[in-house]
Amino acid sequence: MSVWRGPGNRCTVNRFVAIAQRHSSGPTCRSACRYASTSSAPSSSYLSETCRRVRSVTGFGGGDAADHKVVPVAEARRFVEGCMQAVGAKASHASLLSELLLCADSRGHYSHGLNRLEMYVRDIQQGSTSIDVEPALEKSTASTGLVDGKACLGPVVGQLGMDVAIEKAKETGVGWVAAHSSNHYGIAGWYALRACDQGLIGLSFTNTSPLQVPTRGRECVLGTNPIALAAPGKNGDSFVLDMATSTAAIGKVELCKRKGNSIPDGWGVSANGQQTNDPSKVLGTGGLLPLGGVELSGGYKGYGLAMMVEVFCGILAGSHYGTNIRKWIGQHDVPANLGQCFIAINPNCFAPGFEDRMQDLMTYCRNMPPAEGETNVLVAGDPERQHLQEVEEKGGVSYHENLITAMGKLSAELDVPAMQPKST
Repeated sequence: MSVWRGPGNRCTVNRFVAIAQRHSSGPTCRSACRYASTSSAPSSSYLSETCRRVRSVTGFGGGDAADHKVVPVAEARRFVEGCMQAVGAKASHASLLSELLLCADSRGHYSHGLNRLEMYVRDIQQGSTSIDVEPALEKSTASTGLVDGKACLGPVVGQLGMDVAIEKAKETGVGWVAAHSSNHYGIAGWYALRACDQGLIGLSFTNTSPLQVPTRGRECVLGTNPIALAAPGKNGDSFVLDMATSTAAIGKVELCKRKGNSIPDGWGVSANGQQTNDPSKVLGTGGLLPLGGVELSGGYKGYGLAMMVEVFCGILAGSHYGTNIRKWIGQHDVPANLGQCFIAINPNCFAPGFEDRMQDLMTYCRNMPPAEGETNVLVAGDPERQHLQEVEEKGGVSYHENLITAMGKLSAELDVPAMQPKST
């Protein structure tokens, strides 16, 4: 793996690369799905319990249950690339998308992995995603840039945006790039990690279709508008925040509906703006609540963060924003024109010892006495490390049978060989 050796002489180890090299001869998630085994990391038993809690809500992930099947990473990537090329995507674009989707699933973000494949397929089929062009740097200064995504696949636009930001950060200390005319770009953390793997602080933001109801409102105005920040610690450890500014991502609500589960309090509202536990009402005429839930529990703060992301993305980049963005369901023929933002910062341009202090803070949090009934305190990125370890141990990603069935239908439609789980 090629990495930039900055003043700190970092050279990170990408665990996801190691996983895929065991099960595939092709490229993998390269500079995105980092895994570090450090003495300060929380115990695997506690991380396993954390993953179990998440799976108990979404009903997806894990592989011990009879209703889950393990698919090797290489096989899942082969299927994604086959589907995308079947609808006309360039091989390089299809490969990049497969890398991102399998990165998401391998890190445990099932809402943004194979669960999203059909959406990318439909966008190409109905003409809202371009297949014969490349995004371009439209405007540039020493430390800023503006990318014209030209309606390409979101990961293709995002890779260019973050790589330009990284290059500028190496030269000037900070790179800030906005992009317009983009599409859904997957997990925001994938881009932040590209910078972190080169010793930089990485941030990434995107606006989305209006899915979130503002505090005191009943109409969806803002998207889930995620925030990602990845910061390097010592010996390959890192802080990796990747979160929606809604209480839950829309994909998690979709997974609950697919599984037949209810959703927790604080996730969404029905058409009248009142909380509901029915995912169908949220996905139908309702919407998501901001991070924090209702106003009494601090939802107005999530609303403010979602608006901040919109400033960085739609407003700054000159893309669609708010209710100008197409609806999430039923408008695959309408260009999304999403706005995105990519920032890279070289910590060595500031006070020396950034990685030492970052590691000290993470170690302190992990080793502090836990609350009664808990085992360990985690930092952002720890559950994903455990999930990557589980993928390695199982020889692939564990998918619920309902998702396997859905992919089988897509396989038949596109005349692509079906995705083959591991034999038991």
